Amino acid sequence: MTSREIRQSFLDFFKSKQHKIVPSAPLVLKNDPTLMFTNSGMVQFKDFFLGNGTPPSVRIADTQKCLRVSGKHNDLEDVGFDGTHHTMFEMLGNWSFGDYFKKEAIEWSWEFLTGTLGLPKDRLYATVFGGDEKEGLASDEEARNYWRQYLPDNHILDGNKKDNFWEMGAQGPCGPCSEIHFDFRSDEERAKVPGEKLVNMDDPSVVEIWNNVFMQFERKADASLVVLPAQHVDTGMGFERLCMVMQGKKYTYDTDIFTPFIALVEKECGKTYTGSYERTAKSDVAMRVIVDHIRAVAFTIADGQLPSSNGAGYVIRRILRRAVRYAYSFLDVKDPLLNKLIPLLASEFADVFPELKAQEAFVQKVILEEEKSFLRTLENGLKRFETLRTEGSVIVGSEAFELFDTYGFPVDLTQLIASEKGLSVDTEGFEKCLQEQKQRSKKDAEKQVGDWIVLDDTPGVEFVGYDQLKVENTKVMKYRAVQDKKGLQYQIVVNRTPFYAESGGQVGDTGAMYFDGEKIEVIDTKKENDLIIHVVANLPENIHDERVRCQVDRDKRAAISKNHTATHLMHAALHNILGKQATQKGQSVDANRLRFDFQNPGAVSKNELAAIELMVNKKIRENIALHEVRNMPIEDARKTGAMMLFGEKYGETVRVITFDKDFSQELCGGTHVAATGEIGLFKIVSESAVAAGVRRIEAVTADAAEAYLNTEVAELNAIRDIFKNPKNTAQRVADLQDENKALRKQIEAMHLEQAASLQRSLRAEFQVIASNGAATEGVNVLIKQISLSDASAIKTLAANLDKEVGNAVIVFGSVKDDKPQLTISISPDLAKAKAWNAGAWIRELAKEIKGGGGGQAHFATAGGTDTEGLGSALEKAKELIK
Repeated sequence: MTSREIRQSFLDFFKSKQHKIVPSAPLVLKNDPTLMFTNSGMVQFKDFFLGNGTPPSVRIADTQKCLRVSGKHNDLEDVGFDGTHHTMFEMLGNWSFGDYFKKEAIEWSWEFLTGTLGLPKDRLYATVFGGDEKEGLASDEEARNYWRQYLPDNHILDGNKKDNFWEMGAQGPCGPCSEIHFDFRSDEERAKVPGEKLVNMDDPSVVEIWNNVFMQFERKADASLVVLPAQHVDTGMGFERLCMVMQGKKYTYDTDIFTPFIALVEKECGKTYTGSYERTAKSDVAMRVIVDHIRAVAFTIADGQLPSSNGAGYVIRRILRRAVRYAYSFLDVKDPLLNKLIPLLASEFADVFPELKAQEAFVQKVILEEEKSFLRTLENGLKRFETLRTEGSVIVGSEAFELFDTYGFPVDLTQLIASEKGLSVDTEGFEKCLQEQKQRSKKDAEKQVGDWIVLDDTPGVEFVGYDQLKVENTKVMKYRAVQDKKGLQYQIVVNRTPFYAESGGQVGDTGAMYFDGEKIEVIDTKKENDLIIHVVANLPENIHDERVRCQVDRDKRAAISKNHTATHLMHAALHNILGKQATQKGQSVDANRLRFDFQNPGAVSKNELAAIELMVNKKIRENIALHEVRNMPIEDARKTGAMMLFGEKYGETVRVITFDKDFSQELCGGTHVAATGEIGLFKIVSESAVAAGVRRIEAVTADAAEAYLNTEVAELNAIRDIFKNPKNTAQRVADLQDENKALRKQIEAMHLEQAASLQRSLRAEFQVIASNGAATEGVNVLIKQISLSDASAIKTLAANLDKEVGNAVIVFGSVKDDKPQLTISISPDLAKAKAWNAGAWIRELAKEIKGGGGGQAHFATAGGTDTEGLGSALEKAKELIK
């Protein structure tokens, strides 16, 4: 069976068992503070397990894109070296929400594997939870007895808590699980060692393919367990491993999921994939890294997360750069490669994950630009390598770590380059720096979340904030304490609230709650999955008050709503002016401004920005009334043509926001003005690049727009006053710039003339220093403080002197704007022969002037704050040469 057929057979099987087949959720999570990425099939259903939402069906099945590259589920560094680890993988799953339990889950697992797929029964093993004395948990005899209907006792094995008790996290739903393992060794191997001896023993030939989790308990913050009121089933089967078993392969990379991509990489790089899993088979490792990582990167970008320097975007950039590094180092690919895999990837997954095919050109462009950028960084890193500090022939660990942290060089690449130059790396020092960084990151991320103290367990929270900003007689359902780097805060959930929770790029409401007349400030409103949480600094004296009044900050909400509606009008204007490709890629809306990211191949011109601004303000003046439809079935919403965004998880019903159906119609859960006239005024303040093919517009509305224009006019009037109110202010400023440019050229010419004059006098001041070794006999040395201050002129002077004298070491001290400067130039052949390094020397000398610097082996500069130290710096230079 092909991988497509295997996937479809799973979905068809569970559809026949009355399961609703749902699409994969996006890889990037937006309303879950506990996770950065979807790392298992159950993540999109957490609210149903926690009782915070109602599933569209009590039986569900799907194939879910998952990513495990951060936190405790971090497989990144294993990827490529073995045959089964992946960053992105598919998880086939079936769920029961308070419907069927262990009997049906086990029965249907067996039926699908042995009936539908035809796997040999004697090669299957099941594990059940064997109990845990510490937890006071008995073994799962119920699951064992169900398995006895299909397997002999020697194929039903006890598992410990680590392997057979599944937990969502430190807190939350959990329970025993039953794994299914497959033994695909030869009959001869099986006769020698029975399969039950190898289950969960890390034997690559006896692998887990399916896990049935039976959610019976909830783990509390104090680590205690309580029985859940409704019991659920959560199963997960690794699609790649299942294909490996079905296609008779030893490794997942040998299945038809990956082989087309490996073949394409072979073609692009001109190397052959041998299928070796030896760690020394670097080119094979590199190909596996590439074909794995491109899936993670491409699908995450398609789901709306661009590579960036922080958060989820930084993780994606790290994955992409790891693939580029392996191609660069072990396949000798010095040009962008990964982007060339996108057309094939989009085509292969078009039927199951169509979002990539729909954005193929965009995703390919983003990856191409990221590759180009990192390849330049790698080149800079190679230059930085030349200036790394050494102790003897060992590169200092902290220096190797800087190369890793700043330039993305893995330590093994640094070691490879070092060995070529007869050097080694202080790996212990490197590891120390790495662990220190991890500890800092861990400390920054530490957060202690207390148990919910439940006052009323009635499910559901009613949000009424679209219609009213004040609610009387609401009551607290539950609350908890949260301690993080901001300090101690409390989170409160009420049964009915007007507070909008941060979501969809719109910030959460602020305001107040009143308990028996006591005012408690609401400093933020967050959404945890679908639960609306009010963040407060203090708890009221009477938390049990059932007549709580909730009041949203009216002015702040109004400003936010104006900005949010303005983003809709601008989005529509972008489509009209730039074209339909200008789709949203992110937004941030608060009371002060709006920020909108969108797809576009290049910068938006000034004329286009003016046209966008004009169109939005025209729609504001038309005072178009809001047309809102709540709870529209998703299929009906699609038929209206309302704009839907990639990377958003839509439910069975949606809210449609329209401002003139022929202009702006979008699915949106945010707050909006009743009519566009309330916005008053819209003003774009900036347009910039965010990533390849993505632009960002920042704008202000209403009072903020008026204040911005007043500030700009005041600034313009101040400039006019300086120029005595000229007829054409812009031309007068341009004339002044031209005059300034001409004067600068004159100054540069004077500096060059001064340098030339100085060069003539300095030729005679070189001293010849004898040094051991023929290569450095008669080194010409010039160490001097000079009156020249222009850095460019000093560099030219040093280069000219080196060219004229040769075999030279030149060290200049100078002062510019009362700040000391140092320059070192070493003839390239001399630097190489003597293993002298101007970059390393300059860092030592810079200490004398209380500064820092760097450069290459033959040329380096430094600046500082202590001019008094110039003399001692120059004296120290003499010692370095000796």
